[in-house]
Amino acid sequence: MMEEFQRLSRDLVQKGAIIDYYQDTIKVPNGNIVKWDFIKHKGAAAVVPVDDKGRLIMVRQYRNALDRYTLEIPAGGLNGENEPTDQAALRELTEETGYHAEKIELLLRIRTTVAFCNEKIDIYVATGLTPGKQHLDEDEFVTVKAYDLDELISMILDGTIEDSKTVSAILAYKEKYVR
Repeated sequence: MMEEFQRLSRDLVQKGAIIDYYQDTIKVPNGNIVKWDFIKHKGAAAVVPVDDKGRLIMVRQYRNALDRYTLEIPAGGLNGENEPTDQAALRELTEETGYHAEKIELLLRIRTTVAFCNEKIDIYVATGLTPGKQHLDEDEFVTVKAYDLDELISMILDGTIEDSKTVSAILAYKEKYVR
């Protein structure tokens, strides 16, 4: 019996604006040949903006995949796979919230759905915020509001906040900065 997985091919099924969908042909350890889906993502960056009162700045926006509004930390895809994620996080902070940050620090890196997608999100904490004007895309309709950390933790625990990057970021922020 072979001890390793071996990718025999990766075939592009559909190229999208945000993701590319592939079908992989894999030889598994027992020698069988299987087909697995693979979603290629260019990567993303997100930010936990913390105001001078210790509140977290959140965005409310409609998400088509869920057909409802969600409460999330500001985030967005990279402008190309080589864009530095700290710069992307600052860009998304300004675009979605209008805030500018004096300081930004890496909080954590997550992989959103490792079973079929390579999406990586670097999540930062932004402090020293100054308000400004949002710069939303034509298809973005984002509401901005500041929340106390305890209120956000309650919303995670009661199921109001389900977005994985937001849950991970808030809990990591609490563990690292508020303990």
